[in-house]
Amino acid sequence: MFAHRGLALEAPENTLLAFELALAAGAAYLETDVRLTRDGVVVIAHDATIDRVAGTSAVVADLTMPELTAVDLGFGQTFCTLAEALERFPRARFNIDVKVAEAVLPVAEVIRSAAASDRVLLTSFSDARRRRLAELVPGVATSVGQAGVIGALLATWLGSPSLVRRALRGAVALQVPERFGPVRIVSRRFAKVVHAAGAEVHVWTVNDPADMERLLDVGIDGLVSDRADLAVAVVARRN
Repeated sequence: MFAHRGLALEAPENTLLAFELALAAGAAYLETDVRLTRDGVVVIAHDATIDRVAGTSAVVADLTMPELTAVDLGFGQTFCTLAEALERFPRARFNIDVKVAEAVLPVAEVIRSAAASDRVLLTSFSDARRRRLAELVPGVATSVGQAGVIGALLATWLGSPSLVRRALRGAVALQVPERFGPVRIVSRRFAKVVHAAGAEVHVWTVNDPADMERLLDVGIDGLVSDRADLAVAVVARRN
């Protein structure tokens, strides 16, 4: 199970404290997001601006890392770098969503420097960005972007594992919502065909234990949840 931006019940999201609490709750993976600061540092942040999390208006890419670390996010926390998170939690596995093209090369450099390629899964909305990351960090696990998801979904409707593999283009996972508007993505058939193609299905963002149970019954491999505490309990009960 993937702790979505850590466990943010008593900590701000995407902070070292949120990650620590998620791991303490038993989360297997930390899901997070990265962007690039004005001075070229890979910072952990989901939004393009700090407005929602900091209560003040500014664009992440317009700020330096020292300026971001001066921002009080509450609970004694501030913005942290990807390098800091990898160093602080050396045995934790990270699912990292690279939000901007400018961060691709710096992210690859951070992962190589930390010798962390065997404990990260890289993903991006952009398939071109995701493929570039895979080139820069040989052997790293990746999850497809939007175009790959659409191609794989169409392939599952046709029941074709070979077409799913073509859509994946080397990725090992599909990370998807259960539904996109009126379109149902996740089903027993979807999971079966993706598995036959040699990949995993991870579903976001699932916070209700009843939904977690239902999706696990369908055959998915991973839950992305804001409630790592609840998800860990569901998985432990099933095991």
